[in-house]
Amino acid sequence: MSADYQMQLAPQTLDNADAKAKPLLEKANETLGFVPKMYEGMAKAPGVLDTYLHGYELFREDSGFAPPEQEVVFLTISRLNGCSYCMSAHSMLGEKMSEVPADVLEALRNDKPIADERLAALSEFTKVMFETRGKPTQSDAKAFLDAGFEEQQVLQIVLALAVKTLSNYANHVNHPELDEAFAGHAWQG
Repeated sequence: MSADYQMQLAPQTLDNADAKAKPLLEKANETLGFVPKMYEGMAKAPGVLDTYLHGYELFREDSGFAPPEQEVVFLTISRLNGCSYCMSAHSMLGEKMSEVPADVLEALRNDKPIADERLAALSEFTKVMFETRGKPTQSDAKAFLDAGFEEQQVLQIVLALAVKTLSNYANHVNHPELDEAFAGHAWQG
């Protein structure tokens, strides 16, 4: 779901990026082997891309969530935001890199119940945090903690919400074309 409005500013690429955006795009190119179209759109306001990349890295490295759990969080938020680009990208990452079980990935992509109780609790708590604007009830938090998560991870979900808000909303107004790397996992909400 992209906005009716589409930004007219040209994407910032390795060829035309300004002094603030270019190092961010160069680092992405070094790390990933390409610059995702999403990054080129976000780099129109380099602070958006810089903040996204920093928060994304911190979540990946320090959240205490295993890689499949990280994808559950990102996919839950991206689905709730209706971001086709991020759903496609994180579906590919979930399958190829984070080893999300196929049935869990399918459930997340189609808004169906998740059979794995721990991952279902994680997705549900992420949804609660999204829908309540970060105001879970005592019982919401208890269900999350009873599933084996730690209290500090409540704030890690807040970080993931911030990161995905940056990317999902930027994608809504930029309408980036899906990169070839993610095309096999295209998703439409």
